[in-house]
Amino acid sequence: MAKNDNDAAGAVSNGNGNNGVQPSLNVLAQYVKDLSFESPGAPNSLRGRDKAPGIAINVNVNANPLSDKEFDVNLSLTAKAAFDKDVLFNVELVYGGVFKIEGFPQEHMLPLLFIECPRLLFPFARQIIADATRNGGFPPLMLDPIDFAQMFQQKMAEDQAAAKVQVS
Repeated sequence: MAKNDNDAAGAVSNGNGNNGVQPSLNVLAQYVKDLSFESPGAPNSLRGRDKAPGIAINVNVNANPLSDKEFDVNLSLTAKAAFDKDVLFNVELVYGGVFKIEGFPQEHMLPLLFIECPRLLFPFARQIIADATRNGGFPPLMLDPIDFAQMFQQKMAEDQAAAKVQVS
């Protein structure tokens, strides 16, 4: 059998300093860590209205190492719908994933954990939020796609600004 030169070159070094380990990002598990739906004004909150309620949405991402290659990433989503001063519904979801990440340079780890991992989790979390609001008697809340890269860049800029203030 002929030896493939590409395989031999890849086994020696792939240029990222990880001794030939191919970069990989694998989803080992996905899970609902916390889910809460409240409709404090039901059944009155379910009646039709002339205009749409105001909806406030918050998004947060956390990542924790489980081992040197495995990480637990949590995507937290909250949505609160209100009409005037009345809360129509409040839904909170913490959706997690366990990811195995190997073969990437260290400088790529934070973007992988805070951009790529939540991007993979988001469609599933979005569906859970839609189902919860629909099952609560409201139209399904279909969250718009989230730009996790922009969120990450904004967080990094805030952290750098805070570090400069502490040094001063």
